[in-house]
Order: sequence, then C-alpha cells, then structure tokens
Amino acid sequence: MYDAISDMLKAAGLDIYALEVVRNGKIVLHESSGDDVRRPVYSAAKSITSAAFSLACDDGLIEADTPLAAFLENRYAHLCRPEFAVMPLKRFLTMTAGDFPFRPSGYNWLEYILSLDTDCSDASFHYSNIPAYLVGVAVENAVGGDLPRFLQKRLFSPLGIRPPEFAFSPEGHYYGATGLSLTVHELATLGTLYLGGGSIGKQHIISKASVIEATYPHVRTTSGDSYGYFFRVAEDHFSAVGKWGQRCMVYPGKHLVIAYLSHQPERSDELYKLFCSYADSIR
Repeated sequence: MYDAISDMLKAAGLDIYALEVVRNGKIVLHESSGDDVRRPVYSAAKSITSAAFSLACDDGLIEADTPLAAFLENRYAHLCRPEFAVMPLKRFLTMTAGDFPFRPSGYNWLEYILSLDTDCSDASFHYSNIPAYLVGVAVENAVGGDLPRFLQKRLFSPLGIRPPEFAFSPEGHYYGATGLSLTVHELATLGTLYLGGGSIGKQHIISKASVIEATYPHVRTTSGDSYGYFFRVAEDHFSAVGKWGQRCMVYPGKHLVIAYLSHQPERSDELYKLFCSYADSIR
C-alpha cells in the first residue's frame, strides 16, 4: 500500500530526493537517493519560526494579540509609523500585515522594512518573507536573544535533531523565513510532533492549544487554500511548505505524515497534487 507512491512518481516522470511516510507514529516508508542528507527546506523554515512563537507563548513571553512593535529594540521605535506600531503579531503570523516586498534587503533589514510605505490597513493575504523575519525578531527579543539556541534546547534536542545551520540578517537576527536545511526524517519528525498535538512519544514539547491555533485556517490565501501561523492549511491536512517541492503534510484524521524533499522548480504543484492523491488512497 505505502510503496505505491514509487510507481505514481515514475508514471508522472517526477523525481524526488527523499520521502518518509509515518503512520500511527511508525515509519512505514523511507526512501532517499543516496544518504539521507540535509537539504534546503526553504520556506518550510517559516513553520519552525511558528514553533518558536508557540513555545514563547507557552512560556507566557509573547501573545498573538500583542503589537509586534513592542518586541523590537528601542532604537527602532522612532521608525515605527503609528499604524504599524499597533499591528498585532497575529497579522504577521497569517501574512495579513500588508503587501510587503517578497524579501528584505539592504544592510539593515529592520530599517529597510520600517522605512517602507506599506498599507497596514490591507488585511488580505500577501505572501512574503518579511512577516516571518519580523516574527522571528520579535520572538528572539521575547526569549532574550539567540533564537537558534532557544530552538535547539526546546525543540530540536527533545526531538533528537542535531543543531542545524541557520541564516541571519546583516544586523545579526535569525532570518526566520528560509535558510534552513533538514533531512527528510527530521522534517517528518516535526510533522509527527504536530500530528501528536505538540507531543511525540512521552515528550510534551508544545501545548496542544498552541498547535491547534497555529494550524487553524485563519485566512484564505490567493492559492485557494488557507493559512495558519506559517502553515498551509487544506481541508483534511496542513503542511510546512518550501519552494521547489519541499513539504511535510500532516493528516490528523488518518494519523498520517508525509514528508518529501525534491527539486521541482516547474512542477512542484503537480508533485503536491500527486501526494494528495497518494494520501487519499491510504485507508
């Protein structure tokens, strides 16, 4: 049943680097071309930033309804326009904080972002790396700095994941939107954590309430699905998603996790639909 995906991929002429399928907490399929090495997961890193936010919420250090600007360094306060200064973190977590450029630039990303004349009244969905970067900065300041160290202690080490490399902004903040590499097993393990409502085995890592909030369909996207806190949310599953075919799909109703890594710049949507059909075939 589980290895049918190999024939489906071959018939479609689609190649992937690695795949792991977890059902009821057990690995039922693992395939990789060569060793299970770490590869860039691109924007799936945003879901790691979501996890960092959830952990900080569980610690009582931050809340979704608090203005993000309250967690920026004081030296940037004069750059925050009044309408930006009152925007809650929830709008950044759901990509509804305005139509930002796709990525930050310049020698100081915070100064660049805060200098933008972004329409903060526009609460429709606009996908960008900038909201994830800003949330990462806010969480970093909320936990007292060094967010990668915080993530290693609170998330990665309990899951048995060795320290990954992170990307940083020119001014030294954790990027939060991309720049992270994981193995397919590590990606699947994160999915298994969320499938378990923040617990995996006997490890209780993130509160169930925070997991539910992060994977709730808060807003409709321009792609026809919904968006949580840096998770894509479909009718029967939610996903951590990176460009060119990096995805971890979590099906709570089937107790199923499907993670895959690939390089499909032109056919990643087709690849995703194929895996949706594969998941539908699993009873």
